[in-house]
Amino acid sequence: MDDRTPDLFLQENGDDAAPIERHASQAYLGYAVSTVKARALPEVADGLKPVQRRILYAMGEANATGFAKCARYVGEVLGKYHPHGDSSTYEALVHLAQPFSMRYPLIDGQGNFGSRDGDSAAAYRYTEARLSRFAELLLSEINQGTVDFAKNYDGKFDEPQLLPARLPFGLLNGSFGIPVGFSTRIPSHNLKEVAAAAALVIRHPRTSVKEVLELLPGPDFPGGGQIISAREELRQAYETGRGSIAMRARWTTEALARGQWRIVITELPHGVSCRQVLEEIEALVNPKPSTGRKETSQEQRRLKQFMLEQVETVRDESDRKSKLRLVIEPRSSRQSPEETMKTLLVHTSLESRFALNLTWLGLDGLPETKDIVAILREWGEFRVKTVQRRTRHRLDKCEERLHIVMGRLLAFVKIDEIIKLIRSCEDQGEAKTKLREKFRFTERQAEDIVNLRLGQLTRLDGVKLNEERKSLEAEKKGLQQILADEKVLKKLVIAELQQDAKTYGDERRTLIKPDERATIEHTVLEEPITVILSKKGWVRGRSGHGLDMDTVNFKDGDGRLTELECKTTDTLTVLASGGKCFSVDAAALPSGRGDGAPMNTLVNSGPEEIVWIGLGDAAAPLLMANTAGNGFLCKLGDLATKTRQGKDFMSVPDGAKALAPVFLLDASSKSLAAALSSDARLLLFPLDELPLRPNGGVGVQLMALPDKVTLAGVAVTDGSSLTVSGFKRTRKTAALNRKELAEFLGKRAQRGRVCDIGFRPDRLGS
Repeated sequence: MDDRTPDLFLQENGDDAAPIERHASQAYLGYAVSTVKARALPEVADGLKPVQRRILYAMGEANATGFAKCARYVGEVLGKYHPHGDSSTYEALVHLAQPFSMRYPLIDGQGNFGSRDGDSAAAYRYTEARLSRFAELLLSEINQGTVDFAKNYDGKFDEPQLLPARLPFGLLNGSFGIPVGFSTRIPSHNLKEVAAAAALVIRHPRTSVKEVLELLPGPDFPGGGQIISAREELRQAYETGRGSIAMRARWTTEALARGQWRIVITELPHGVSCRQVLEEIEALVNPKPSTGRKETSQEQRRLKQFMLEQVETVRDESDRKSKLRLVIEPRSSRQSPEETMKTLLVHTSLESRFALNLTWLGLDGLPETKDIVAILREWGEFRVKTVQRRTRHRLDKCEERLHIVMGRLLAFVKIDEIIKLIRSCEDQGEAKTKLREKFRFTERQAEDIVNLRLGQLTRLDGVKLNEERKSLEAEKKGLQQILADEKVLKKLVIAELQQDAKTYGDERRTLIKPDERATIEHTVLEEPITVILSKKGWVRGRSGHGLDMDTVNFKDGDGRLTELECKTTDTLTVLASGGKCFSVDAAALPSGRGDGAPMNTLVNSGPEEIVWIGLGDAAAPLLMANTAGNGFLCKLGDLATKTRQGKDFMSVPDGAKALAPVFLLDASSKSLAAALSSDARLLLFPLDELPLRPNGGVGVQLMALPDKVTLAGVAVTDGSSLTVSGFKRTRKTAALNRKELAEFLGKRAQRGRVCDIGFRPDRLGS
């Protein structure tokens, strides 16, 4: 290969050459399409993935009305329809049989089929299965011409492309899958509600999501529980096909002797197990240090003490046959059950969220995230077409039988002549020919007459044949009316929906009762404190204001970086050198009796150093900058966060670090910004030239910096005073106050022009 063709090539189709990138792209695209269409996404028509459809069809073909070993069905599926691993196929079969996974299980299992605590099912040689009564809703019309069949992977057997679902099983049992580039997580719903909503959409295809949700208010999970999301939140989720549903456990208080009581949790949020809740409570009571740390954080210790004061014991009294029962006994009967439960809701999975993602394979075979009306509309189109095909198939059978009956009626009238004619013929072919010529029978009628035994032929009953003829003619007329009028067809579909809902439906298990998510408010006394931050990131809060900082001791090699006077009820903003910001409650800071605690035990700043800690009005304007020379304007409230993880606010290049922000004296155009470099250069420019970036980012270049030169600090002046950030305070410059500094800069610096300030920036008073 010469220099003009540096890429690797694969030889394909003789002399043609294709780059390996193109080959890899095509191969991966084929794999991606396979995972999307043939493995992970359910069809909107029958709500099943291919492996589930093949399992149910194979069991139906094997007449699985009685229990048989699961190994038999797994082998049947693998050998005929699904050339994949036996473990994955058996897992799919087990999932279809688990009542805690499927709202309406399609398989009845006998033996160990796992538990909601995560226990695995027994091997397929030990367990037995059969089709459940709900599987009839999927398979009862399979042989009535309702769906298309295709050859299996080796062309020896036929398998259905879809199952003729009489209800939207994708919504009834839900689904979960992660193919390439997509994901889906569909919750289960109540059969009666889904049937009513489907009937509404079939009757009025342009109905709104709001109208559908009046009949189908939300998910109905197998394990019950409570949905606490607001109605508007649920509406948005079903309208967009994506959303998050807040769930909560259901519990009762059992009264005991001598005024004692205990909490009994009877239902858990979907996907949460008793084992998981017990492990979470254990982690709160016996916390372990986070990765890379030698001891637990102050928050972990506070939670431990709080839990020990609230909960005495927690035990699981559930078994396989009875309902779920998780018992929580309090430390004291004098405490409130609601407060104890609120603590557990906040810190465990007793209150969690379900990420709803309604992504399906549509009737066009393409993956798409659909709203609830589109889902029901597409399923309605599929069901109407299925019933239409079933009716046409039944009409064909009816016409065929009527044709035979008419032939037998004609034969009944002339039975003696026909018997004599058949006896005179040498074979059936000659008999059929003479019957057609003499009595004008059709080929099909003549064949039927010849195939009848003599006893059957002589026992033909004209009265019964005539009654059957009338019945068939009436049925034919009714079927033709259904096929001729779409309104009549839809009425039939809706009537069947209502009948199935009456036969198979049950009451809702999951309570939908909007409520606020549980929170714990810790009462904090409002007291003045002084927050002290050292150069190495150790923080503490000393009681009172106006402290003499010369009396504050630090560890060897450490010293004061900054101090901040505030109150215990305040929330402080922290900025790390990498541009990440955090919010910290002043009351959560360690006391000032010792050296304090590293800031990274309060926030997840990692190895980054803390460069600034501030407090003020959320609307207060700030000038942000980093040593690479970039900066922008924002507000203090833009840096606020709700979690320990914080958020990436300023983009800081490698090798640079964020500078302490500057509170603006005046955000008007009269104010000037000053950028000072490490090589003692100064640049003044109007503040309104900087962009406002409420979401942070890179910003603009404040000052052109040569190689190995960094931005040492930024300042803001309105001509009479100066706010400076990023400089060290030294005894030599302590006497230089802000007014004198402003006058000095005003004499030396010209707006828009770089000048030499004459001394090193680290000698500049702050």
